[in-house]
Amino acid sequence: MSNAEISIRDNLQETYEDVYTKEVLEALRVLAPFNQDVKKLMDIRLRRRNERAQKGKRIDFLNPDTNIPGTDLKVKDAREGNFEGAAIPDDLQRQWIQGTGPGAKPNAPLESSIRNVAYALLSGADGWMFDGEDALGQVSTMSLDNQRNLKLAIHNSPVFLEVAERVASQMNSWSKGFFGEENISNWKEQLKFTTKIFRARGLHLDDRHLRLSDGASFSASIADLTLYVTNNYRALMEAGSSVVLYLPKIQTAEEAGLWNKMISALETHLGLPVGTVKAYVLVEQLEATYQLMEIRAVLGKHFVGYNTGRWDYINSVSDALFWDKDFINPNIESIGMTYGYMRNYEDRVRRAVNTPDKVGHFALWQGGMEPNIPVGSEEGVRSSMEKALAGAEREQREGASGKWVAHWKMVPIVRPVWEKTGTPNQMGREFPALSYEPEDAAGLILLEEAPRTIRGARNLLSVGLQYGNAFGQGMQAAALKPADFFGNDDVLYLMEDMATGEIRLSILWEWLHKKAVITEDDPGSGVQKGAIFTQELFYKLLEEEYDKLLKAKDKDVYESSKTSTLPIAKRIVEVYVSETTKIPWFIDLLNINLNNFNLKEAEKRIGQYVKQLKEKGQRITENMDFTV
Repeated sequence: MSNAEISIRDNLQETYEDVYTKEVLEALRVLAPFNQDVKKLMDIRLRRRNERAQKGKRIDFLNPDTNIPGTDLKVKDAREGNFEGAAIPDDLQRQWIQGTGPGAKPNAPLESSIRNVAYALLSGADGWMFDGEDALGQVSTMSLDNQRNLKLAIHNSPVFLEVAERVASQMNSWSKGFFGEENISNWKEQLKFTTKIFRARGLHLDDRHLRLSDGASFSASIADLTLYVTNNYRALMEAGSSVVLYLPKIQTAEEAGLWNKMISALETHLGLPVGTVKAYVLVEQLEATYQLMEIRAVLGKHFVGYNTGRWDYINSVSDALFWDKDFINPNIESIGMTYGYMRNYEDRVRRAVNTPDKVGHFALWQGGMEPNIPVGSEEGVRSSMEKALAGAEREQREGASGKWVAHWKMVPIVRPVWEKTGTPNQMGREFPALSYEPEDAAGLILLEEAPRTIRGARNLLSVGLQYGNAFGQGMQAAALKPADFFGNDDVLYLMEDMATGEIRLSILWEWLHKKAVITEDDPGSGVQKGAIFTQELFYKLLEEEYDKLLKAKDKDVYESSKTSTLPIAKRIVEVYVSETTKIPWFIDLLNINLNNFNLKEAEKRIGQYVKQLKEKGQRITENMDFTV
């Protein structure tokens, strides 16, 4: 393990001395040796992806007679529940609704930025996942603002309490207009209701503010884990709350095992019993669905449950099979949680959490994201809320103990679906035991007939472009809809995060490079049913959708972005979709252009990334503007 010292860029150690405390810096030094382990596993991940593509090899279940890589646990024992997991803490027993979103705003003063935390903790959600990853902008020092705001809120600082009182009044005004009554009777007591949860960044990302003194980039996972837990564990535990994380983008049990080692090392360093920190795992990667019990087992006393996401998971399926010419997704709108491979993935998750460990512990299943926001025309809101409630009711019937919402206004709308059942969770509900047959593996990549249309392509392009633009502006969580529906209040905006861009561009890449067949006539473009999605058609639609954004009002596309981040977003979309070498992460091209508003510089950086990926099989993940 490397013993290199940690460097903090610019003067951030002084500017954020409340975040980079002495205790935090010492904990970072203790965990820094894991940095090379993270890099090693990410190198293995990329090599595994390339090898499967070269050999045309699909993902499969692990050999039950082997050890889980990187551990001394047998695969067979994990599958049979022959391990000791976690008892679910009291404040996680009922998680009917978990809100999600960042605890900071881009380029905003503290009193404005910290309002995000106040909305979350006053929302009435049973838990709130404060995002450090897909929904948190990374421009400037947003990741540190996020950490600062969460620390101030968790420690009940005066500045947070003053903001919370004002926010409570505003939330009550909205509630009175929408429901006819106020939702918050005692704002101070309401702040104590919601369990605080933090999503760290995935192993595939590097931190923008830290490096090792030998020049090696530093894992964002280690940075987020260390800063959040070290700064807040005492205050959380003194308040009787659990220290809870969401772990994203895990592909294998070996990667989960590394997370387990890092969390355990931090607990030991802080003098906490191993298992103090609890962790949900987001099932966002196809390969993880083949190793659900193995992931549970290696996380042991830290593991509390799984979340079933949609966008990220679809993207992972697309990327895992980018080499398979016969695997072509339909319109994104067709791929709901009851579609083919999605239905089978959700079923495996619910069976995995309801498999008892050797002391009889089950785990939680938190359902997927509800992206709707109740803002629009009366008819638009009514129709969208009907769909939102139907989705929640379906998940509750299928066995989920709760679900996610992307906006605080959705909490009182969706929470009654679980509240009326009267039971805190559905752990221990009986489902068939997990099986590991060839048909189970095939079911996880099952395609079903569904439309593939020009309307669908326009929606993919428009939202993909808008998301890239929002990312460059520091809004990794953004309310978006296709440009053709701007000004139509019957079509609501959806809260979208990084996964939105990833999947939309992945599907477009599939359609172009696998010669997708359009399934319906499109009078507007003249494209007929049976036509192939060609390079020429892609460029034509790209120019048309981009032109709509240039002409859009400031409400939908900031005027200032049309000569700064939007042209860069267009170039990134163009390169990602047209490159024959499938780029593994859209976010890579966005990250290397953070805080860059010059198109020529962006083209240079994009070219550098593509060249390195093609020639060396390596991604560029570090902050290209890092200075000490």
